[in-house]
Amino acid sequence: MAFWRKKETVTTTETTVKKRKPVWREWLDAAVFAIVAATLIRTFFFEAYTIPSGSMEGSLLIHDYLFVSKMAYGARIPMTPLAVPLVHNTLPITDSKSYSEAVQWKYHRLPGFGHIERNDVVVFNGPSGDTSLADQPEMDYYQACRLYGRDDVMSRFKVVTRPVDKKENLIKRCIGLPGDVIEIKNARVYVNGQPGTVYPHSKLNYIVKTNGMAPAVDDNVELLQRINNGMYAYNIANDQLDAVRKAANVTSVDLYMSSPAGVAPSQPGEWVFPLDTANYKWNRDNYGPLTIPKAGVTVPLTSQNIALYRRIISRYEGNTLEERDGKFLINGKEATAYTFKMDYYWMMGDNRHNSLDSRYWGFVPEDHVVGKAAFVWLSYGENLFKDMRWGRLFHGIHSLEK
Repeated sequence: MAFWRKKETVTTTETTVKKRKPVWREWLDAAVFAIVAATLIRTFFFEAYTIPSGSMEGSLLIHDYLFVSKMAYGARIPMTPLAVPLVHNTLPITDSKSYSEAVQWKYHRLPGFGHIERNDVVVFNGPSGDTSLADQPEMDYYQACRLYGRDDVMSRFKVVTRPVDKKENLIKRCIGLPGDVIEIKNARVYVNGQPGTVYPHSKLNYIVKTNGMAPAVDDNVELLQRINNGMYAYNIANDQLDAVRKAANVTSVDLYMSSPAGVAPSQPGEWVFPLDTANYKWNRDNYGPLTIPKAGVTVPLTSQNIALYRRIISRYEGNTLEERDGKFLINGKEATAYTFKMDYYWMMGDNRHNSLDSRYWGFVPEDHVVGKAAFVWLSYGENLFKDMRWGRLFHGIHSLEK
């Protein structure tokens, strides 16, 4: 008799229990993801920007917070890639550099939705910001040197040098495109011989004369100086001008001119680009004509015009430039002409008599362009909680300039 014993099959199911991350690790992963995502958005899509000064008044106001589109003209690939994310050029608290210049990449830009158009409001790296005053960022280093002397500036201020994409950001209106001819006559801009666009909120300085009594003007009109009992200096927007002329006690309103045509300012601090008062007797209100450089265009070089192109050749386009006995050596070879490698632009503030712009530091190279001002997302006056400008929130730049 055969004896069989039933074989018992035992199935063992192993459940793998995944070890849960500690709380601190979850927070760290979330923070890293947020920083990476924010950095990518800031670099390639949009970046928040604050209006720090009144150079664009009254189209844009101090304490306007706006978004700048990097996609409008194509995002610029970082040229200084070794940098602390989410800050521009200075670390908070320590006030030290937020980047390392150990690695520098050449200028490249991704395809964008379009190109800079005349009268766009553009954010860009300040051309003269390769050398700046760390403790006085609103003061231009080169203008300070003309005012006080280089030795005095070096002893009084903390002087730093910066690569292109770490220069201070500026915001102005693009008045001229590559190849345009710019001229300013009695503070009015002309482009290619035609009057430039006049915006209602753009401002100029005026001398207001009265019958001896104070002018009865609106409180929003900016008083600059009481010259005497019958004369006042005001900074007046175009859309305020008629009301000022009609105000009680006002007898005349005349544009304030820094210097007449053909007269260069006597004070070095008021000199305008190209800072050659012997060959270019220009001033802030009577300037040019001046042709904006365009990539591929060749210009002759002379002792009379070298001041216009010296910085382009040596700083912006990376050549060595020597001047000997009236001759020019570019990269060690004698040259009588120069061909531009990049396009250049002419930027000016809407608050024309209170703007440090291309009249003072010249052309803006294409590799300095950051993006196009898109819309204001927050705006307030003196106090964030008491003086909110509700009418400006989420308005596009072009609607605010009307």
